[in-house]
Amino acid sequence: MEKNTYREERSVAGLFSELTREMASLVRHEVALAKAEMSEKAHQATTGVTSLAVGGMVTFASILVLLFSAVYALAQVVELWLAALIVGLIVLVVGVVMLQKGRSNLKAKNLVPHRTMKTMREDKSFAKDHIRST
Repeated sequence: MEKNTYREERSVAGLFSELTREMASLVRHEVALAKAEMSEKAHQATTGVTSLAVGGMVTFASILVLLFSAVYALAQVVELWLAALIVGLIVLVVGVVMLQKGRSNLKAKNLVPHRTMKTMREDKSFAKDHIRST
């Protein structure tokens, strides 16, 4: 009967050994899958950034052409130098307004999560009241 118990123990030990090997293999495969997926995502991000950069350059070029067209059209009514000056000043004003708006949005006071801070203060107050009442 002792032989049978030894065999059962050995089988259990063998099973644990096999389980350990399988778990190690599973972890290796999961790591390989994660590496492959991250590589794919990095390639996707690179492609996206490249598309954004090229799209931005094409858009910028088209804006320059449109501005030239506006100068040319206005030059049909006034002299060329005056048309260029008028279009340039309008674009300058639009740019300055956009810069000021962006700068304002980036001020520290505008970046504070006011609603979250208010909720946290309310939670703190609730917790204090709850502790006092117990």
